[in-house]
Amino acid sequence: MNTMSIEKRKYELKSRAAAQQQTRERIVTATMELHQEVGPALTTVAEVARRAGVQRLTVYNHFPDELELFGACQSHWMRLHPLPEFAAALAAADPTERVRAVLRGQYGWYRETEPMAENIQRDRRAVPALDSLLERTADARLDQLADELGRSPGTHGGDRRALVRLALDFWTWRRLSSEGLDDDAAADLMTAAIDSARD
Repeated sequence: MNTMSIEKRKYELKSRAAAQQQTRERIVTATMELHQEVGPALTTVAEVARRAGVQRLTVYNHFPDELELFGACQSHWMRLHPLPEFAAALAAADPTERVRAVLRGQYGWYRETEPMAENIQRDRRAVPALDSLLERTADARLDQLADELGRSPGTHGGDRRALVRLALDFWTWRRLSSEGLDDDAAADLMTAAIDSARD
């Protein structure tokens, strides 16, 4: 094989890889949009394929199972809507201020992502692959935050940790918001409740 043939082959392989990546991105974007519009439980492969401009078989070739597709969709969504950065809040000396700052950040993120968050949380029990993904990602992250914020001298550790985890939950924020509380007021209220778990 001469040099020109080798270079042509390399170019064809690169073009093919780029086209496959673009197809994959269209599938992920279509899935993400449908999750926000109708929720994962009502999202069908046929509709994903139609929106992405591909055949159903192409969707299955790129994503052989739901878990892989959900994971790619979640990663894409998180790049567009980054989670709050809590390093400074968790470094605060006052445990009350740590909780308040984390809750304000988390509640602001819930408000920004409410339509998607509602659909995902609503449908997770009906879609086992989605539930499994959330247990390993979103739930694990909130559990870790609850562990860190639940530790405070002079408190009932278990009670405080349970209250922190409740406060971090999407549905808690949603209920407080529906009662007319803005994010700061909701965070202040839940912080006061958490602080009540003292000896």
